[in-house]
Amino acid sequence: MPDTARAQKIADRIKTVTAENLDAIVKDPDLGFVTVTDVRVTGDLQHASLFYTVFGDEAQRSTTARLLEVNKGKLRSFVGRQLGIRLTPSLEFIADAIPETAAHLEDLLKEAKERDAEVARAAAGARYAGDADPYRKERDDEDPAPAVPLTPGVDEEHTSPVEAAPGRGAPVGADGYGPTPEGGARGAG
Repeated sequence: MPDTARAQKIADRIKTVTAENLDAIVKDPDLGFVTVTDVRVTGDLQHASLFYTVFGDEAQRSTTARLLEVNKGKLRSFVGRQLGIRLTPSLEFIADAIPETAAHLEDLLKEAKERDAEVARAAAGARYAGDADPYRKERDDEDPAPAVPLTPGVDEEHTSPVEAAPGRGAPVGADGYGPTPEGGARGAG
């Protein structure tokens, strides 16, 4: 069973070691400004994928990719010496698409903002087809809400509403239960 915690520790160590010593190992002035963004190691610790970005244009990116591929053996040997584990994982360098993805997202956000502004401009002069709120009912302040009839014999301080049961003459409470004329309780049915 793979030990993911150990794989993560080794991935972090590979990232640190590679990022700190990349210029010293490759020793080529054409190597661009490289940033190691992430390292992922398989659960069996046999393979490591190093994600990187390069500051510069497309020519600089391709030159850096070629240099990393040519010096992959040197980098793997150095990583193996620094890690001190029995098997050194093979290294694979993958150009990270973070800058391109970020630029694409910025373009999409800009487009969405322009569309929102266009909708806001169109809505600024808009009017309702009918009333602003067709369900709104105006109520006279002089008409109070209809009162709930109280049970005969119950004083007016009692606040629970009481109705007569359908088809029966005895009063029944709002919950469907109430006293019977005989003094017992009956159901709402």
